[in-house]
Parts: sequence; structure tokens; C-alpha cells
Amino acid sequence: MGRVKILRVIARLNIGGPAVHVINLCAGLDAQHFETTLVCGDVGLHEGDMGYLAVAAGVQPVVMPTLQRAIAPITDLVALWQLFQLVRRIRPPIGATHTFKAGALGRVAAWLAGVPVRLHTFHGHVFQGYGGGLQSMLIVQLERALGRLTTRVFGVSQLVNAELQAHRIVPAAKLQVFPVVLDLAPFATAARRGTFRAELGIDAGTALVGNIGRLVPIKNQALFLEIAALLVQRGFGGKFVLVGDGELRVELEQRAQALKLADRIYFCGWRRDLAGVLADLNVMVNTSLNEGTPVAIIEAMAARVPVVATAVGGVPDLVTHGSTGFLLPTESAAAGADAVEAALRADVALLDRAQRFALENYNLQHSLRRAEALYRSLLPNFE
Repeated sequence: MGRVKILRVIARLNIGGPAVHVINLCAGLDAQHFETTLVCGDVGLHEGDMGYLAVAAGVQPVVMPTLQRAIAPITDLVALWQLFQLVRRIRPPIGATHTFKAGALGRVAAWLAGVPVRLHTFHGHVFQGYGGGLQSMLIVQLERALGRLTTRVFGVSQLVNAELQAHRIVPAAKLQVFPVVLDLAPFATAARRGTFRAELGIDAGTALVGNIGRLVPIKNQALFLEIAALLVQRGFGGKFVLVGDGELRVELEQRAQALKLADRIYFCGWRRDLAGVLADLNVMVNTSLNEGTPVAIIEAMAARVPVVATAVGGVPDLVTHGSTGFLLPTESAAAGADAVEAALRADVALLDRAQRFALENYNLQHSLRRAEALYRSLLPNFE
């Protein structure tokens, strides 16, 4: 057979691990054997757009504006019809979906169009942290139904897969771990350059503690601000940065004012030079209520920046407390401040272990070859 066609669908290329994963897969698979069409919707307001990464990688997505994150029955039906038409035109033997909405519409369209191999990746989950109990129950029921249409389901970590099994989303035989596909070379090789600090007017001798991510409820940056305020109360003389944007920016800026952090914290918005940002941090803090595999943590580990993170979702798969970073509960500012203080004292051995873990477990070429072998195994006629 000729090149294997893959139709890959994601809701949007907003800043985050799913977009990075999808772009690296689209760009990196052996072009002699695989031909990928990427479909995505538009990026929402304040989300941050990773389209620039796709352009740099030579990936030209098919943008389908009807493919939206929010539930909108009429628009969703239009998107389903458009996806079905696209699948019928391309006729790929493999359909691969990512994220909740794209996973639902993309799998149904692929099933209706007779795509033989239908894959879906959970980059986390939507069972908690995103809505109330009734919504979570409905999502579980929907994902179980979709699971029956799916050839193979991937979770990006062991813990994500354990939760999928606990909710009986698919039988264990259909479930497999497939870690996020990353290129860590820019982070591992970035020397401490001082460029980011110079922009902010922060000298090399001042400790800089950062948080990277969307400013949305699930990321829980309110806890980061509480940790920062407590550190200042304890006599910490450094500064803080929030890198990212989102619906809570104004609220978080007001909260920082109320905590008397206005002269100690910088809201930096979205940045494309994350390797340079991390190169200038002394500690990276993740305060999420829920995570699949947080890319910012892996990138920080590759960059030899000590990590403090809430022990949620797939985070404990990455961070071993006291060995490769520091874990804390989701609602304890005191534990967070303690962990940041410990991270500021982290020795070279901890940084070595963290970097080695990241580079060994998230090797780009190894991940791409693994994906190719997986696709071959699912297509018995592959030559």
C-alpha cells in the first residue's frame, strides 16, 4: 500500500500539551509512509494560539470554525456533517482524535464514514474539575458510548488510564498509555541567558518563581498567589511571574493587589520563548486542580528548573517528591510555601535526576517511531 492517510482532529491549537503533541505527531511521522491531515477549530479569546508552532513545523491545518469547544447543538451537528464529508473525501484508514469535543464529533464521523481504525487520546480527563456531579456523570456515559466506537484509547499517563478504567470507559484491552510527544532539545540546551529577566528589570541575584499556564479555574493560580503572599510574609525577597492569559486575568490581578503583591509579581501574558523564560526561573510552580501530563512541568525538568506541583492527575507520574521535585496538596498555601523554599535549596543531584527523567522518557524520535510502529500494528496490510 502507499502512504497511510491519517485524519487527526483536535478542537483547537490553543497553548497547551495537546496542541504540542498533535503538531509534533503531524510534523514528525515518516513522510514516506504517512500522510496526515490535521483538522482544528478556532482558538478562543485569551487562550493563546499555537498556530505559530504548526507553521514552524510545516503543518498546515484545515480550520473548521464550526468545531468549537462549547456545547452548541446546531453548530455541533454542522461540524459533524463537515467532518463526515471530509472523511468521505479523504478516506483515511486511520482517524485519530484529541480532546473532548473533537473526540466526540470526530469519532462519530469516522464511524459513520467507515474508517477502519479509530483512535482517541485523553490528554487528561473531563470527569472532575470542569463541572458539577451531573455533568461529570453525563460525560462518563457519553465517553462509554464513544468507547464502543473506538479501536484504541490512549491516556497520556498511567494515572489517566487508571481513572479511565475506574470509570469503565473502555475495556482494558482497548486501553494503552501513550505519553505526550515533545521536543525538549530547546529546553535542555538553553543556558541561563537573562533575556527574560532583563525585560522585567530583574537582576540575576533576585530569586524568580514562576507559574506557566492558562489563567482559568482548573489551573488554580489563586493558590499560587496565596503561596507568593505567604513567602513574602516569611521574608522571601524574590519576585514572581505568571506566564499565560485567560478569563481570570483581571480577577487574579485584583487578588494580587489585595495580597499586596503588586510590586512583586508580573503578569506576562502568553510567551513563545518558553525555553528562555524557564532558563531564567529559579522555581516553577504548578497549582492545578487537575492535570493529564502537564507539559510545562516536563519542560522545566528538562531545563533543570526545580518543580513544585500539586499532586493531581498525571503529575505524580512525573515528579517524585524530594527526588525529582516537590509535591503538595491542592489547597495548602503553607505546604506550597514550604515546597518552594525547599526547591530554592534543591541540590544538583535533584536537578540531574529530573532532567534525566524528562529526556529519557520524552525523547522525540523515540516517541515518533513508537507511534509509527503502533499504526503499523493496527493496519495488517501495511508494507
